[in-house]
Amino acid sequence: MAKYTDAKCRLCRREGCKLFLKGEKCYKTSCPFEKRPVAPGQHGAGRHKVSEYGQQLREKQKTKRIYGVLEKQFRSYYEEADRMKGITGENMLSLLERRLDNVVFRLGIAQSRSTARQLVTHAHFTVNGKNVDIASYQVKVNDVIAVKESKKGNNYFEAFKQTEKSGNVPKWLEFDAEKLEGKVIALPQREDIDSQIQEHMIVELYSK
Repeated sequence: MAKYTDAKCRLCRREGCKLFLKGEKCYKTSCPFEKRPVAPGQHGAGRHKVSEYGQQLREKQKTKRIYGVLEKQFRSYYEEADRMKGITGENMLSLLERRLDNVVFRLGIAQSRSTARQLVTHAHFTVNGKNVDIASYQVKVNDVIAVKESKKGNNYFEAFKQTEKSGNVPKWLEFDAEKLEGKVIALPQREDIDSQIQEHMIVELYSK
């Protein structure tokens, strides 16, 4: 499977906003985007006005990069969302939010989605008591996501329990830091999702 291996901070600079791909580093003054908030490349600081199509394309690229998915998979989320009842753009974001790696990130167990994906693919989690190591696994209401009993003594999770701060878990999830266990109590609504995403532009792009 293809994988982006270049510096992640270049992606933030390319999209002109912080995508929070590096966890805690993104909140520090040492963040490369703070030092140089222009697109990478020789002519990054001199880019001209972007067309409507260009804006739609950048919005799609930005959203793909936030969630860490590639084009083929992202397109499949759009097509599935388009077949669902309701607003296509909001359906698509709900599907992206319900990815297991994103849920682990939203629970606060990982500082970034890439770290969450690594934890999931290394088989650290169960869903409803069953081992799941697929980052794109779609969680449902009442699903229980938990760290495996055999992994709870891992240094990473021991350190997490010492530093965990409550209050940042979205309202569609609940989390027990002591048990290292979360539960999906509702489907994510639009107001629960990153406001910097303009999903209608992505729908317009794919609808052409």
